[in-house]
Order: sequence, then C-alpha cells, then structure tokens
Amino acid sequence: MKDKKVLVIGGGGRCHAIVDALSRSPQVAKIFCAPGNAGIGLQAENVPIADTDVEALLSFAKGEGIDLTVVGPEASLAAGVVDAFRQAGLAIFGHSRSATRIESSKEFAKQLMARYGIPTAAYRSFTDFEAALDYVSSRPFPTVLKYDGLAAGKGVVIAEDLDQAREALHSMLCDGAFGQGKVVIEDFLTGPEFSFMCFVEGERVYPMPLSQDHKRAYDGDKGPNTGGMGAYTGLPFISEEDREYALEHILKATAKAMCAEGCPLSGVLYGGLMKTPDGVKVIEFNARFGDPETEVVLPLLRSDIYEVFHAVATASPLEAPQWEDAVTLGVVLASKGYPGHYEKGAEILGVENLDAQVYHMGTKLSDGRLLTAGGRVMMVVSRGSDIADARRKVYEQIARIKCDNLFYRKDIAHIALEYK
Repeated sequence: MKDKKVLVIGGGGRCHAIVDALSRSPQVAKIFCAPGNAGIGLQAENVPIADTDVEALLSFAKGEGIDLTVVGPEASLAAGVVDAFRQAGLAIFGHSRSATRIESSKEFAKQLMARYGIPTAAYRSFTDFEAALDYVSSRPFPTVLKYDGLAAGKGVVIAEDLDQAREALHSMLCDGAFGQGKVVIEDFLTGPEFSFMCFVEGERVYPMPLSQDHKRAYDGDKGPNTGGMGAYTGLPFISEEDREYALEHILKATAKAMCAEGCPLSGVLYGGLMKTPDGVKVIEFNARFGDPETEVVLPLLRSDIYEVFHAVATASPLEAPQWEDAVTLGVVLASKGYPGHYEKGAEILGVENLDAQVYHMGTKLSDGRLLTAGGRVMMVVSRGSDIADARRKVYEQIARIKCDNLFYRKDIAHIALEYK
C-alpha cells in the first residue's frame, strides 16, 4: 500500500540517488528532502533545514508523521541525528554517533582493524608536527597522510617526497585546514582500488554491487583529489574470490567487531578497498553511502529500497536484496576550477532532453533557469550490456549538455577497459 512518508537528510548527488530509488518503491507516497537541491525537487519536496540541524529535523519528522528517515551525509551522522531520532522512538536508517567513529576517526578505525585482525596498511598517529615530520623522514616514499576527522573526502594526501609531506602535515597539524586533530601516517599500498558497500544491521550484512570511483580531477588520474569525478560497476579486475574474501574477512568481520565494541552498525558500511599483491586490504571505511558510487549502484537495485531501509532501521530480518545483472557508468560534471576556486551561477541547458539518469549535486533553479551552485554540479549515468557500451552511451548524452563553465573527465573506467 502506497502510504509511507519518508524524510531523506542531505542534498547532493548521493541523496538524489536515494530519493530516486525511494520514488520507485510501491510503498512510498511522499518524500521530503532536507535541504535537497534543484534536481531532488523534481521527485521530492525540498525542506529548508540544514542537514546537521538535529532539533529542527526531529521537530519536522514528528510534525509530518514521517514513517522513516534516511540519512545521507556523514556530517549528519556525526552530529548525532540518529541518536536523537531513536531516543524519540522514530525509525531512522543510519549509524549512531558512536558507530560513525569508523569514519569520523581514522585512528579509531585503524585501532579496530588492528585489534580484530582486519587487513589494512601499518600506521602510526601523531598530534605533533615535528614528531610526525621526523617519522615521515625516516620512512620510504610515497607515504599516506590522513587527517583523523571528517574532511569531506579531501583529508588524504599521498606525499611523494619530504617537501610534499611537510606541506601537508603543516596544513593539517599547524594551520588547522580541517580543524584541530591528529594525523594518521600509513604505509603506501599499491594495486587497484574499489568500493564495496553493504547494508549492515548488527552482524547482518547485505552486499551491494562493487564499484570503482575516480578521485583525481583530470584525465589519466592527474590533478588534485576531489570528492569523485565518476564511477562505474562491473569490475573485471576483482575476481569472485576477491569479493568473497572482502565480504567475509573485511565487511562481515568489521560488523562483528563493531558489535563486540558495543557500537553496532545500522546503515551502510562502505569499504574503500585495494587489491594489493598481498591480497585485499582496507584503505578506509565510511559510515554511509559513497558519493559518486551510490549514483551507479542504486539504479541496479531490483528490491524495494523502502523494505531494505526499514528493516535495517528497525533491526528486522531482511531477504537479501536483489540486483540487476547490468553495468552502469556515471560521469560527474564539475564547475571549472573545482576542487579549487570556481564561479557559481552558470546556466545549464539541455539536461531535460537526455536519455540517461541525471543526478543533481550542486544546482539551483532561478526564474526557471537551471544554474550551477557547487563544485560538483551533476552526474550523468547510463547503463549498458558492458562497460564499453555504458561509457559510449553516457558520453553521447553529455555532449548534448550546454554550459560554458563545466568540465568532466573523458576517461572514466579506463582501468577496467585497459585490463587484460
């Protein structure tokens, strides 16, 4: 019966993909999104509440009689929105603040993995700049430097030499680029990276299709790190054995470890993994859907996503979600200058004529005109019989978009297409 009211917290492309999936549910009658964006507003009612304003979100959910709330961004989880909703007796999909530490503290995650034998790179953590610099100086390069807290996907630097390491450490520990905190210094691992997301409730783990995103701004994996410039599913370089190993020894083992620590997971566990010469290892964990991976994974879900979210939110048993046997590929269109300084307010034409799924990330409507309003602006997603087919389709569609202030990578999925 189509009578459920859902509130989605957040406003980027990930939340647009969540709203889009919920709009296909036979149970959902009405979707609200706080704060939402221009594209989300076509499928849900945008509510002008910040995603970290816990009291206002709770008040809205109570007043509207919301049946289920779904949390998108990590900042909302870290602000304790799930704890507040649960205390009020409301069903909410997402982790408690305590469980969110698996993302909000790199050190907590590394300590957990060390305690429970979950494969990851060796590390040490520092709060003192000089001590950190001394340690890095004594080690081989490249080395991986991670800010300990939330940094919107930008708190990781792979330092190729001492000068780069000094600059990054100074930025994180002395200049407070992301706030006051620690830096975790890790051994550099090699191999293809991939994203493995699962719905998790306690020790129950339901895997999603594997995906890979592209972090660097420019073709050939050049330029600065971004929040992600594109993603795709159907990875030829990850075998079924790799996937099974990752599911059993990393994702399920971590869910079990979090239960043992007294902070069980109840949302999405995102494993940022790498297939190294020594096997699959953890690069990072996130406590929520990845962005831009969600935009290529959720379109493949055959099951009713309301059922999945509600079962996790209420700790109820769930039949394993069913997924389509297809491949998806998505390309992010970003404002020129991103991830550095960029202008907003450029008009975007042609989006309504595309034969592809378009997820809005940073857009706004003004007098009926669609304008850029963020660094990453939108993501165009196509599906195909294989990666090459999906890629050909998506770039054909992108060519129909007219905007003077957008750029995008032309080589999404190059790793898969070059794989022998």
